[in-house]
Amino acid sequence: MLEQVWARLYNIPLIRYLVLWPPWQHKKRLHHLLAEADANPKNPSKQADLLAELNKHSPQSVIERFERREHATGGQAVVEYLKALVATNGIADYLPDKRTGRSSGLPALFQELKLHAAGDLDEPFAPPGMTEQQPLHVVMVEPRSSNKSMRLIQELISAVLFMIVFSVIWIMGTAALRKYVKGPAGMGPPSNIGSNGIYSPKEFNKETMPEKNMKTFQDVKGCDEAKAELEEIVQYLRNPAKFTRLGGKLPKGVLLVGPPGTGKTLLAKAIAGEAGVPFFYRAGSEFEEMFVGVGARRVRTLFQTAKKKAPCIVFIDEIDAVGSSRKNWEGHTKKTLNQLLVEMDGFEANEGIIVLAATNLPESLDPALTRPGRFDRHVVVPNPDVRGRQDILELYLKDKPLMDDVDVKCIARGTPGFSGADLANLVNMAAVKAALDGTDKISSDQLEFAKDKILMGTERKSMVLSEESKKLTAYHESGHAVVAFNTAGANPIHKATIMPRGSSLGMVAQLPEKDETSISKIQMMARLDVCMGGRVAEELVFGPDQITSGARSDLEQATALARHMVSECGMSDTVGPMYVDSRAQHPSHEIQKSIDAEVVRLLKEAYERAKCLLRKHEDDLHALARALLENETLNASQIKEILHHHLQPQVDEDVVVAAPN
Repeated sequence: MLEQVWARLYNIPLIRYLVLWPPWQHKKRLHHLLAEADANPKNPSKQADLLAELNKHSPQSVIERFERREHATGGQAVVEYLKALVATNGIADYLPDKRTGRSSGLPALFQELKLHAAGDLDEPFAPPGMTEQQPLHVVMVEPRSSNKSMRLIQELISAVLFMIVFSVIWIMGTAALRKYVKGPAGMGPPSNIGSNGIYSPKEFNKETMPEKNMKTFQDVKGCDEAKAELEEIVQYLRNPAKFTRLGGKLPKGVLLVGPPGTGKTLLAKAIAGEAGVPFFYRAGSEFEEMFVGVGARRVRTLFQTAKKKAPCIVFIDEIDAVGSSRKNWEGHTKKTLNQLLVEMDGFEANEGIIVLAATNLPESLDPALTRPGRFDRHVVVPNPDVRGRQDILELYLKDKPLMDDVDVKCIARGTPGFSGADLANLVNMAAVKAALDGTDKISSDQLEFAKDKILMGTERKSMVLSEESKKLTAYHESGHAVVAFNTAGANPIHKATIMPRGSSLGMVAQLPEKDETSISKIQMMARLDVCMGGRVAEELVFGPDQITSGARSDLEQATALARHMVSECGMSDTVGPMYVDSRAQHPSHEIQKSIDAEVVRLLKEAYERAKCLLRKHEDDLHALARALLENETLNASQIKEILHHHLQPQVDEDVVVAAPN
C-alpha cells in the first residue's frame, strides 16, 4: 500500500525534482554553469544553459545579463529572455496603454530580438522604450528641491491656500442654501410643508421673494399717457423726501384698467424696473384655496415681506378674482378681501409700499376696494392708436431680419383695434411663416398673411366645395362688397375671399381708415346695409326660394346692432333717448314691445335699401362674382378696379340666373 502511494507521488514532476536535486546541488550546478559561460562568452549554447538555470531562481538576473549584451546570443537565449520578461511582468512596458496614449512596443521588440538571435547586430541590446532616443512615453517630472526647509515651506503654503479656498467655497455654499432653500432673513421653513415633507418652493418664494425684473419704460410702447401718469410713482420711489417735505402723499393703490393684452402687467414691471425697487407679483386667483383662511394668511405674508423690502411694489394681477363685490359671496370667501382691505388702509400704515392691480372688469370690484385711501387712482390702458401700434411693431421687429418691402407704418394703419398682444402674435406668426417658406428675412407678404389669419381665420385649402356652392358663396360675398363700396359711412373693404376660413365659407373684411373713438348713426346704418347685402344678393340672383342659411351670422350681427342702437344708444324716434339694459333691469312690457318693433323696422329698412342698391349695381355684382370665382381672393385695389372700370359683361346663362320680376 505504501509502495503504491510513493509511486504516485514520485510521478509528480515537482516531487521527483526535489528528491533528485536538493538545494545544495542546485547551487552547485548554477556555479558550474556560470563558470562555463564566463569562460566561453562566444558560445551561445553555454549562455543559453546558464539563462535557463537562472530562470528557475532569479528571472530578473536573466534580464540584466541578456540586456548587457556581453555574451553570445542565440535562439534559446532569446526564449529564456522572453520567459523572464513574462515572469517579472516586464512585458507590460511594451503593451499599449489607452490612458496615456502609448502604442504597442512588442513589434519593435520582436524585430530586434530576431536580429540579435540571428547574429546580425553587434551593438549592445537596447529594448525599445528604454533609451532616450526611442522612449515609449515621456513624463515630465518636476525636479525636487534639494533644500528640505524650502520644500517644507512650499508644502505649508500649499496647505494654507487649500484651506482658504475650501473655506470660501463652504461659506458661499452655505449662504446660497440659506437664501434659496430656507428663505430670506432666516424665516425658516415654509409653513405649507405637508406630512410627507413635500412643499412647493415656487409658491413659497412667490409670497416671500420678489420677482426678477429687468423691464423699463423703454420696453413699453403704445400707452404714452399711462406711462406719463405713472411717472410720479417712479419719482416717489426714487426720492420719497421730494414729496413728503410738503406733506403730500401718493396714493397707496393704483388700478390699471383696460382690455386684455394692452400691457398692464408690463407697465407694473416697468415701474419697478425704472425705480429699481423690489417687485412682488401675485395673481388674484392664487390667494384662494379649498382651505378656509389660506387666502388671508397669504395676504398677510405678502405684506409682511413687502414691509421688510420697502420701498417696493406689490402687483396683484386680475384682482377681480379676489376683489369683486362681497354681496353674493359665501362667508369664508370674504376673509381674503377683508384682509386685503385692512392691509391697504387699516389701523397699521404700510409706508413705502405701492400696490398696483390690474383688471378687465373694474365695474365688478367691491366699492370698499376702490374708495380713496385704497385704489383711489385708476389708470386706463386702452388699445394703442396707429402711432402706438407702429411703435409696438418696431419694438418687436427690431431684432428680426426684414426685407426692404416691409412698411411698418402701413401695417400699423391696417391693424385698427389690435392690442399689443395681438401685434406680438402677428409678428411671431410672420416669423414662423418665413421659417416655413425657407426665407432668410420676413417679407411684407408674410406679415400680410399673419394679419389675414388673425382677422379672418386660417384658410381651409383641403375643403372640397361643389361648383354650385362656390357660385353661391361668390355672389353672397360680392353682395356684401358692392353694398359696402357704394354706401356712405361703410368702412373700406380690405379683402374679399371665397376661400373657406375658420367656420365660414367666405368673407369680406373691412378695416376703418382711422382709429374709431365713437360710431355715428350713419355708420351703424351702413353696417346694417352691408350685413343684409349677402342675403339680398342670393335672392336677386338665385331667387327667393334658393336663399340659404349662410346669412345666419349676418342676421345675428344685424339684429344685435339694431337692438344696441335702439335700447342703448337712443337712436330711435319711437323709443326715444333712453338706455335699457335688459341684463341688469327688466323694462316694462310696453317699452320692450316698442324696442322690438323698432328693431324689426330698422332691419327691414336696411334690407330694402340693400335690395335697391344691388338692383342698381347688378352689373358690378356679376363682375365681382366672376372675379372671385376665378381668383378666389381679391384685395382692396383689385376690387376697386373691378367696380370702377369693368366692361359690360356678356351674360352667361350657365353662370348667372336671371333675377325674378
